[in-house]
Amino acid sequence: MFYWIMKHLIAGPLLKGIFRPWVVGLENVPKTGGVILASNHLSFIDSVFLPLIVDRRVAFLAKSEYFTRTGFKGWMTRNFMLATGQLPIDRSGGKASEDSLNSGLAVLAQDKMLGIYPEGTRSPDGKLYRGRTGVARMILEGQVPVVPVAMIDTEKIMPIGRRLPKVGRIGLIIGKPLDFSRFEGMEGDRFILRSVTDEIMYELHALSEQEYVDVYATSVKEKRGALSR
Repeated sequence: MFYWIMKHLIAGPLLKGIFRPWVVGLENVPKTGGVILASNHLSFIDSVFLPLIVDRRVAFLAKSEYFTRTGFKGWMTRNFMLATGQLPIDRSGGKASEDSLNSGLAVLAQDKMLGIYPEGTRSPDGKLYRGRTGVARMILEGQVPVVPVAMIDTEKIMPIGRRLPKVGRIGLIIGKPLDFSRFEGMEGDRFILRSVTDEIMYELHALSEQEYVDVYATSVKEKRGALSR
């Protein structure tokens, strides 16, 4: 109920009026059934505007840090994430990451829509980085289509480090669903997982026209953090 009220009566109309989002390809989003929306990730507000534009409810895999912050701000963030259907994902690896992937598969098993950022983190500089294969595992194990989505100019409205967004216009370009059913039962093959992930990233590159860099965004962030010390 909170999600519906915020989207249709309060936050939705306000945000649409201020930022005037434009969208191309909305008809490519399946009306029913489990589906993954795989998006590039430029800004925190990507997780706001994509669910706002798509008619169906979208559950996003969000980094677990959003759910563990302390103080009043942490409480507000945690409750906003939970109320809007966000799911915590632990990126530390091992069993924690496995549990996070299973949470996503549970959403798909209920014929719902799941939003994923294959890059695993926000781009540090507006470029498109190498995708992580967790998205491919979910596609093959969940036996669902994936729809590539390019967020446009969201990093200009709310770049990393900015607390409040600037007023401006953002866009979404939604590609046609990708079918990987030809790889059914091969989710244990790491070469297949990499191939599926790379095909998704190629589509995101074509839609967004971002410069593509074949390294993980987290590696770039870690390197920059080390140089700044």
